[in-house]
Amino acid sequence: MTTTIEPLEDQLVADFYGYESLLPDDERKILLKARALMRDQVKPLVNDNWAKGEFPKELIGLFRESGLAGLPYEGYGEHPAAVSNLLSGMLALEMTRTDASVSTFFGVHNGLAMYSVHSGGDQEQRDRWLPEMAAMDKIGAFAMTEPLGGSDVAGGMRTTARREGDTWILDGAKKWIGNATFADYVVVWARDVDDNHVKGFVVEKGTPGFSPAKIENKLAFRIVENAEITLTGVRVPEGNRLQNINSFRDVAEILRATRGGVAWQALGVMVGAYELALDYARERRQFGRPIGGFQLVQDLLVKSLGNITASWGMLVQLARLQDAGVFRDEHSALAKAFVTSRMREVVAWSREIFGGNGILLDHDIARFFADAEAIYSFEGTREMNTLIVGKSITGQSAFV
Repeated sequence: MTTTIEPLEDQLVADFYGYESLLPDDERKILLKARALMRDQVKPLVNDNWAKGEFPKELIGLFRESGLAGLPYEGYGEHPAAVSNLLSGMLALEMTRTDASVSTFFGVHNGLAMYSVHSGGDQEQRDRWLPEMAAMDKIGAFAMTEPLGGSDVAGGMRTTARREGDTWILDGAKKWIGNATFADYVVVWARDVDDNHVKGFVVEKGTPGFSPAKIENKLAFRIVENAEITLTGVRVPEGNRLQNINSFRDVAEILRATRGGVAWQALGVMVGAYELALDYARERRQFGRPIGGFQLVQDLLVKSLGNITASWGMLVQLARLQDAGVFRDEHSALAKAFVTSRMREVVAWSREIFGGNGILLDHDIARFFADAEAIYSFEGTREMNTLIVGKSITGQSAFV
């Protein structure tokens, strides 16, 4: 059987093997819509707000008008049917190749928060919260990481939930929570003091005892409003407890999906950095010709393209596993560990091509270089994801 693959209109220069051609026409139209939004309306907002460390609230309106929220969830949002995981991944890539902070804002809302409700909530809860979130009339956040625990939240979560009749009382602290300073719904994870299992609660904006404070002086993800949250006697009704979350095993299902999404973000960083470096190599002249004509510059570009192409192929198959329902923790863990490691190489090589100009925000590449470090660390460090895969292939746990 022979398949003909024609070059696509508006195909990215980094898509060397034409992976976008795997999308059906209706889904590629959605991708191109997102590409135009990011290029024409979002990118002009990025550098000034990144420099100031501020989230441009007009982004919410732009995404609301785009109809891109709610796409993975059938029956919610503008599209009647759920889209493929391949499109969801390529949308994350597309947003991140413009700016990782913006894609993180959208991913926290549309991925972490909405998926928690969709996967962990019952039908009444899905119908109560998801329509407003899909329309972006209400913004979501996801509060799991704690000041004294990132990788150890499964067994070491300090935030507690204590039940009194039909009310739960939450006490503790969370850190690095994106969107939390302005979110309407924050999915807070806490350990039930009675059975010691982790449970999820939707805390609504303005609830007494819930206090988010913006984290200042970040050197990455400067547009994202990460917060440190203090929870002091926060009272949440039983109806706001996610009914299908009864242990960390249920939470792990959510993390499995979102970890794969972060791998797509890492690919987006690679693509954005490579595109900038390639353009610069074509335009920058030294010794009477473009630096792209020098062997060592071409070496950096080709190594970058190789990392991108290999990572893209891995993530295409990851999306197929998700769509087929055979997606496992070790699949997303390997993707996150591998792709973020390759990302680190690509942003370093790309910045190197810029020379001294590579540290100027005006050239964009410094933003990618800084943001890559955040992506490398969150949603499971390389070390933690390595141990997840190692346990899978050897049958032996090396966790402490």
